[in-house]
Amino acid sequence: MQRCFANILTEEVAATAAFYETLLGMTPKFSSDWFVNLADPDNEGIELGILKQTSEIVPARAQKAPAGIMLTFVVDDCDAVYEKAQSANAVIVEPPREMPYGQRRMVLRDPAGTFVDISSLV
Repeated sequence: MQRCFANILTEEVAATAAFYETLLGMTPKFSSDWFVNLADPDNEGIELGILKQTSEIVPARAQKAPAGIMLTFVVDDCDAVYEKAQSANAVIVEPPREMPYGQRRMVLRDPAGTFVDISSLV
C-alpha cells in the first residue's frame, strides 16, 4: 500500500476544507473547486480528502447525504481545539468530557454534516 485517506463528500468543498484547516491546522496539498487534499503539516502521512459530492467521479449511489460515519482525530489538547471550534462557530454536538476509556473527547459536525470526534489522552 502506498497511501490511505478518507474523503468527505460535500457540496461545500471550500467551507469543509476551511473547517479542518482552522480547527486542526491541516494544510492543502492540492486544491480545486471539486477536490481538496489536506495534510497535517507535521505528519504528511495524515491526510483527508474533501470531494464534491455531485462530482462525476463520485458513484451515483454515493451522491446522497453521508450516514454512519464519525471521523476521529487524536490531538494533544482537546480543550484547545474546543476553544477554536467555539471561536469558529462550529456545530458542537458534545462539549469536551472525560470518557471512561481514559480520553477526553468532544464531538462536532463539519459543514458536510459529518460527525467529528476530537480526542486527547488524559
